[in-house]
Amino acid sequence: MISAALRHCRIKVHPVLQTCRGLHGAAAAAAAGVVEGDKKVKTIEDLPGPSLLTDLYWFFIRGYLLYTHELQLIYKKRYGALWKSTNNKSYMVNIADPAILEVLLRQEGKYPTRTEIDHWRLHREVRRLSCGPFTERGEKWHSLRTILNQKMLKPKEVKSYVGSINEVVSDFMTRLQELRQQSTSGDTVSDMANELYRFAFEGVSYIVFETRIGCLEKQIPPETQKFIDSIAQMFRSFVFVAYLPPWMQPFLPYMKLYMEGWDNVFDFGKKLVDKKMEEIQSRLERAEEVQGEHLTHLLSGGKLSVAEVYGSVCELLLAGVDTTSNTLCWSLYHLAREPQLQQTLYNEVMKAVPLERIPVADDIPHMPLLRAVIKETLRLYPVVPTNARFIIEKEVVIGDYKFPKNYPFKAQHPTVPIQYLFSSLQTLFILNHYAISRDEANFKDPEKFYPQRWLRDGGMTHHPFSSIPFGYGLRACVGKRIAELEMHLALSRIIRTFEVKPDLKARNVKPISRIVLAPNKKLNLRFIERKSV
Repeated sequence: MISAALRHCRIKVHPVLQTCRGLHGAAAAAAAGVVEGDKKVKTIEDLPGPSLLTDLYWFFIRGYLLYTHELQLIYKKRYGALWKSTNNKSYMVNIADPAILEVLLRQEGKYPTRTEIDHWRLHREVRRLSCGPFTERGEKWHSLRTILNQKMLKPKEVKSYVGSINEVVSDFMTRLQELRQQSTSGDTVSDMANELYRFAFEGVSYIVFETRIGCLEKQIPPETQKFIDSIAQMFRSFVFVAYLPPWMQPFLPYMKLYMEGWDNVFDFGKKLVDKKMEEIQSRLERAEEVQGEHLTHLLSGGKLSVAEVYGSVCELLLAGVDTTSNTLCWSLYHLAREPQLQQTLYNEVMKAVPLERIPVADDIPHMPLLRAVIKETLRLYPVVPTNARFIIEKEVVIGDYKFPKNYPFKAQHPTVPIQYLFSSLQTLFILNHYAISRDEANFKDPEKFYPQRWLRDGGMTHHPFSSIPFGYGLRACVGKRIAELEMHLALSRIIRTFEVKPDLKARNVKPISRIVLAPNKKLNLRFIERKSV
């Protein structure tokens, strides 16, 4: 694992870690943070791990560039729960154990930095735009998050969005009916990932911009379609922008496409914000009370500049779409293949919410299996399979390893460009959520879709950091509560209206990594109207 020498040391394990399943040898030692005896302090150079050339081999020769989540499992099996890697910007410490992950995240400090957003920040810096909650850093980020949290994380405030969410869910149910009736079979909906993407886009736009943008209409408005296409373009290009060496970028189109995608996103967002500002100004001129939800709160609160509002709403919009759409897509995919589970879920929903009314937030606690389905989906398909942190305030201690915030390069690293040999780079921690949540040491039958493991009487004991799809601490997803509410309300409506079955020509669908985990092919599902409806 981390070091063969650790197996010969007397390890004193913290009591919390003694109850964690799956911690063995060096992983337990590293997580405990206490090692007896006089030992030399270890550094990143003492860790095993692939060279840059090995990474490139797996990415481009073996074709894992879109399956980097699966590469986590390969590297964990080969190198253990903690391994190193190097790029031309950082020394990277990879973590694939929940207890070690907990030790790291509890040392984050007040201003943790997510490095995978560096390329998002690059666009803001080049275009001289204000950063949002994902790209801002330090004290300014903390101040921005504090303002946004007021409307997005407080349970009472989140409940205020139920009306908007249910309005969009109702329109989506109508669209499902239309699509299935148009199909040859009379019950099939093609490319569910795309349909759920449109649903999630409409939902989060309605919440963030307080405006319907037409994603669920038969013909999407041209400006909205351009907006959707631009986001897809940005995400497709990001994979290559993030992994290709900087010296290759001028010879390839990806950076240009990436920047253009972001430009269109901001143009669209700016128009909607400006429109809302005109509405607010018009109300004020008529001496009317200014009321509204998220955007009105930001614009009328006086705590953010208009430029900061532009940056915030655009980033919140992007963050809210894939969480909802992909999770619902994978949930329906598995429920269609588990008819008995689906029937049990249907019975639960019908008992909690009679057909004569629409589910609301207060109904969700009465549907534990519904919540478990979403939790299990997020375990198997964490929206972001790999996350990362710069711990910028101090060095990080994990067991008998110390990782400084800045680390000097040495000449024995042949993959490091010569200009970095006498400089220092930041230590970057890679959080391998996919490998952690699919490890048998953390979950029995980890590849199995088994929502019952999350029920109180399910008998499961797992480390609390073995599945944290919305992150942890100050950098946890600001839209977590809204996303969960949206998924619960939508799934409950779908299940009580339709019996979901696989397409007769269905093949197994696998996830691919485009920042988020998405289906690698079109997913078609059959929606059989229930007789009780």
